[in-house]
Amino acid sequence: MRSVGICGIGHTKFGEYPGSFLTMLCQAALEAMDDAGTSGGPHHVIDQILVSTMGAGILNHQSGVASAVADALALCPAMAETVENGPASGGSALKLGYMAIASGLCDCVLVVGGDQMTRVPGPVATDFVATMLHPEAEYRLGLTLPAFVGMFTRLLMDKNGITPRDLALLAVKNHANAMLNPLAQLHKPVALSDLMDKTETRRRDRIIADPLRLYDACPISDGAAAAVLCAMDRTQALGLRTPVRIAGIASATDTHVVANRADPTRLDAVRISAQHAYQMAGLHPADVDVAELHDAFLILELAESEEAGLFPRGTSHLALRRGETAIGGRLPINPSGGLKAKGHPLGATGISQVVELVHQLRGEAGERQVPGARTGLAINFGGFGNNVVSTLVTTRKEDA
Repeated sequence: MRSVGICGIGHTKFGEYPGSFLTMLCQAALEAMDDAGTSGGPHHVIDQILVSTMGAGILNHQSGVASAVADALALCPAMAETVENGPASGGSALKLGYMAIASGLCDCVLVVGGDQMTRVPGPVATDFVATMLHPEAEYRLGLTLPAFVGMFTRLLMDKNGITPRDLALLAVKNHANAMLNPLAQLHKPVALSDLMDKTETRRRDRIIADPLRLYDACPISDGAAAAVLCAMDRTQALGLRTPVRIAGIASATDTHVVANRADPTRLDAVRISAQHAYQMAGLHPADVDVAELHDAFLILELAESEEAGLFPRGTSHLALRRGETAIGGRLPINPSGGLKAKGHPLGATGISQVVELVHQLRGEAGERQVPGARTGLAINFGGFGNNVVSTLVTTRKEDA
């Protein structure tokens, strides 16, 4: 099986995109192809295009998106397919691109993902996201993702001693990180005093789904991200820049109906996909220098970090309190601002996470740079943990 790396990355600013859905995807794709380093852009070497999106057909009334991208970028007759796996669509597209190259089918794959969600009212977007829930046992009964997360948050607070102040600390951290990211959606600093009363025991921001509060959730976003993947043994011949290696990539599923899980506080698909990625890479949680975790709701950053083995169970909030997950801490998490403050255009998110890790491993993340970062972990979370993709990227040598 051939080794696969990322030679080029591209990323639009997240928030409200003024142009069309297709233009947004092409902007990120062109940036990634230019970043890959060939003089005229690697148009002539792209064998496969994979476009990840969850909402193009519903929100933007556009299907056949991959074919449109191939034509718009003058990449015909490259193979082209659209990938949909809920909010984990981007991670799945990266995995399929990896598989296409590792198998020998392709030498070079363009992966681009995005969604344009701000053009519909908030309740419409909330309902659209809820369609990923089980159609009979959950969605039909009126459940939404915030409702699930509210229950999940309460369970973990009661089980592990997580406090409202801990979640406020997460919001403060990720908003501060986003202030250092020019492509983040929320350039709004948040202080602990903005979110907590004077006793620091009660939250000020409004309730979404008790105990979930406004600043515990990500915004509705537009945006796109892209990556050019290439076989490590072909980058020089194709004139592409030195890649960051994809050391491990894996996905796993869990029961679609959350109530069918033996322990509703466990995210087994996160744990299993991360374990498989570590095994594939020959790495361990202790090797991770920086992580981008899917914090569409802040509690997920804490839960995913434990399932991925970055902290023992029930202790991630203690590491947060000690500043270990801040930039400059022992293990920075979400230096991009995370979904919480960078934004969460569903189909772009998994690719965006890896784009941030590539910036970090190249040493080009500017004020949010994690010094000496060599290995990064991304967790792209689909549904309510029923389909998860974990990716490890590294600059370490393969025989290290």
